[in-house]
Amino acid sequence: MKSLLASIFMCALIQAPAFAAPYDHIHLAADSAQEAVNWYVKHFGGVESRFQRSTDTTLPIDRVYFGDISVIFFDRPPTAGSVGSAIDHFGISIANVEDVVARVVADGGKALGNIVEFSGMKVAFVEDPWGTKVELIDDGNLRGMHHLHLASPNPTETLAWYQQNFGGEAGQFANALPGLNYGDVWLFVAASETAVAPTQGRSFDHLGWRFADLDVATSQLKNRGVSFTMEPRAFRNIRIAFVEGPDGVRIELVES
Repeated sequence: MKSLLASIFMCALIQAPAFAAPYDHIHLAADSAQEAVNWYVKHFGGVESRFQRSTDTTLPIDRVYFGDISVIFFDRPPTAGSVGSAIDHFGISIANVEDVVARVVADGGKALGNIVEFSGMKVAFVEDPWGTKVELIDDGNLRGMHHLHLASPNPTETLAWYQQNFGGEAGQFANALPGLNYGDVWLFVAASETAVAPTQGRSFDHLGWRFADLDVATSQLKNRGVSFTMEPRAFRNIRIAFVEGPDGVRIELVES
């Protein structure tokens, strides 16, 4: 069955474009962005920063960089956690899974189940104090930000939609899990037996991809039938827009 699903997935993507839009950020919500930044750096590493890594001290410290990908925090309480929405969790690769789980639990987080092994790698799930589920995986080939894991009643169709619109290389992580590889992060979609909730307002609010020319990207996406919930507009020294992905995933488009 696993090989059949993988074959169906690959066939569905055979006409997909070869480009890959660079993955840019994930946007979470917390009662205090600064507290969330401190908590994430303390337990998961990364580098605290301001908007666009600015040195302008009038801007708040509201994000953590893992390489070129940032985890940004809305400074507001979430309406609900990530589990049950169309974005179930994201994954961070670290070497000391057991120690991190213990520290997370001692510092306001939760352990979700036991530590297990997947293809020779230790894996654990935790929940941060604001309701976002985080997978900790000991993958020596990709440290730091590791993957995004969505949930959908139609995972094959959903993966095909993301590759059609944002590129990415179709493959199998650890020769077992179909996904899209963006070079410094994977995108997976788990099957959900029930409908999932839209992401806006929840602890994991949205995903973000980066484009060199937002006007060109907007035209291409609209031609493919992608629904825009916010047209391109200026924000500080960048331009942004929002679209809606399958199952109500909120997605930000960024032109630096």
